[in-house]
Amino acid sequence: MVDKTNEVLSSAPLFEALNEDGAAALRNSVTEVRLGRGQTLFHEGDEGDRLYVILSGKVKLTRAAVDGRENLVSVLGPGEMFGELSFFDPRPRTASAIAVTDVVLAGLGHDELRPFVTSQPEVAIHLLRALAQRLRRTTDVMADLVFTDVPGRVAKALLDLADRFGKEGEDGLHVHHDLTQEELAQLVGASRETVNKALAEFALRGWLRIEAKAVVLLDVERMRRRAR
Repeated sequence: MVDKTNEVLSSAPLFEALNEDGAAALRNSVTEVRLGRGQTLFHEGDEGDRLYVILSGKVKLTRAAVDGRENLVSVLGPGEMFGELSFFDPRPRTASAIAVTDVVLAGLGHDELRPFVTSQPEVAIHLLRALAQRLRRTTDVMADLVFTDVPGRVAKALLDLADRFGKEGEDGLHVHHDLTQEELAQLVGASRETVNKALAEFALRGWLRIEAKAVVLLDVERMRRRAR
C-alpha cells in the first residue's frame, strides 16, 4: 500500500519537480484524509490552507448558483491535485470538494509546502503549470457552452472521462465515471433530460452502451467526430 501511495504521489505535478530525497521529505509532511462517498472535504467560501492529491477514488469540484443550483466544475481521480489555487492566492475556496466515491487523499499544508517552493523554483513552476492546464480546460468548457450543442458536449465529456478513467475491454472502452445522471448533466451544463436523450441517441447508433454510472464506448472515433 505504501509503494502504491508513493507511486501515485510521484505522478502528481507537485512531486514531479523534486529529486528522490526532496520527494521523500515532502511525503513526510503529508497527512492522509479519508472520505466516504458523498462527504464534503471543504465548502466554497471556506478558508484554504492546504492542497490535496487524490490517492484513490474520485472527487468532484462544484460551485453553487445564487438560486442554489449546483454546477459540477470537474471530476478528479488518482494522481490529480486540487486546492493549490489558495497557495498562490490565499482567499476563500472557489469551489466545494465532495467525494464521488470512497476517497483517500494526501493533504499538504501551505506552511509545510512553502519552504520547498521558495528553495526549489521548479516546484513553483510545476504548480503554475498545473494551474495553467486547469485554466485552459475552463476556457475550453466556456467555449463549448457557447459554440457546441449538448450532444457534442456530452461526447466530449465522456471522451475526457475515458482518457482518465477508461479501461480497455474485449467489448470496448469501459468508462466507470461513477456519476449520477444529474451529475453528468451538471458537468456538461445541460438538463438531465437533454443529456439522457443524447446518450440514448449514441446508444441507438451503436457508439456506446449505457451501464450503471458507467458507459462502454464502442466506437471511439465516431464519438470524437461528434465532439468536434
